[in-house]
Amino acid sequence: MSKIKPYKESTLGKKEQVTKMFDTISGDYDGLNRVISFGIDIKWRKKVVALVAEKNPDTILDIATGTGDLAINLAETNASKIVGLDISSGMLEIGKEKIKTKNLQQKIEMVLGDSENIPFKDNTFDAITVAFGVRNFETLEKGLQEILRVLKPNGLFVILETSVPNKTPYKQGYNFYTKNILPVIGSIFSKDKSAYKYLCESASAFPYGEALNNILRKTGFINVTDLPQTFGVATIYTASKQ
Repeated sequence: MSKIKPYKESTLGKKEQVTKMFDTISGDYDGLNRVISFGIDIKWRKKVVALVAEKNPDTILDIATGTGDLAINLAETNASKIVGLDISSGMLEIGKEKIKTKNLQQKIEMVLGDSENIPFKDNTFDAITVAFGVRNFETLEKGLQEILRVLKPNGLFVILETSVPNKTPYKQGYNFYTKNILPVIGSIFSKDKSAYKYLCESASAFPYGEALNNILRKTGFINVTDLPQTFGVATIYTASKQ
């Protein structure tokens, strides 16, 4: 598993570095993401919401919720309770303001917590989502085991994560964009130049497609599928619990 971290010179562990990074860039994060993805990430999240809505869950946990974009989108479902979990207090504070503006405080709760030590009992949630967050786990397998633990039997787990296109010319275009364009955009719009360099590097190094499917199966998930999006630059994964 990749050991890429945001701050190469730091002696902090990956978890602490990721927390620091997201606290630092929290004010830039939403706007910069729209620029980087040309707004396509909004479409991907809508597909995640549609998949979750099909299962009609009552309780949903959105891990690595950040500023709450997906949690807010999930409020369109019939769920009575949505919990957004994140290790960055800076990101959560922005998310809380967005939730307040949309008057969703009764439906969405934002919780400071660690994806590798989820502060909920076994078999708590009908559905669990993670959008662009699993590659930031310090130990991927431990995070997935925790997700499996708090997911109800027959519950739905959905991951939205970046991936690498396999076909020409999309693969070459993706490599050029992530290595040459994204770091420049990040350095212009963000006060933390290392952050977006890390986000690009971690995206390229993270397992995707059948490699991630196999990790999910090894962890204990069943009915694992992957749905590549937009020429393969992102992938939606679905899985369930026995």
